[in-house]
Amino acid sequence: MTVMKQSNKGMIILDMYNPIYLSTLETFSLPDEQRQFTGMPLEMIKLAKEDHSRNPIVILNHNNPVGFFVLQNGARVVEYTDNPNALLLIAFSINETEQGKGFAKDGLQLLDKFVKQHFPTINEIVLAVNMRNNAARQLYERVGFIDKGIRKMGQIGEQAILSLQL
Repeated sequence: MTVMKQSNKGMIILDMYNPIYLSTLETFSLPDEQRQFTGMPLEMIKLAKEDHSRNPIVILNHNNPVGFFVLQNGARVVEYTDNPNALLLIAFSINETEQGKGFAKDGLQLLDKFVKQHFPTINEIVLAVNMRNNAARQLYERVGFIDKGIRKMGQIGEQAILSLQL
């Protein structure tokens, strides 16, 4: 089941990853300054095949993949929250050719509805955003994520842990 939203850019849809999206996801690219902060879709899909706590999600504009992220459950989530009903959002990205069109914001605004549909016991989404990644941090805060002041050292520097209550 998908979750969708009509926007002035088209029909924005969140859907669980399906191999029908693979050929488009193979063409995803990111500027170097963004690539350092996130994982690429193909890498994340490969990891999800080996680790079933990772749930790959595709952001579609009319059935065309424009974005990607993973919702992770399981042991890794406790590194970010003590809430047993939380999911960790990782590897969020919008294809370079589709950036600046509002797809990131639209996709994130569908998270609440999507999670309630696919993960009905979940009441919180957490994520870590690098302190140097101001654009991403501002986006997450615009759609309702809250910085509760928790910090964690990541591979490339300090990260703010943000939370979205559902």
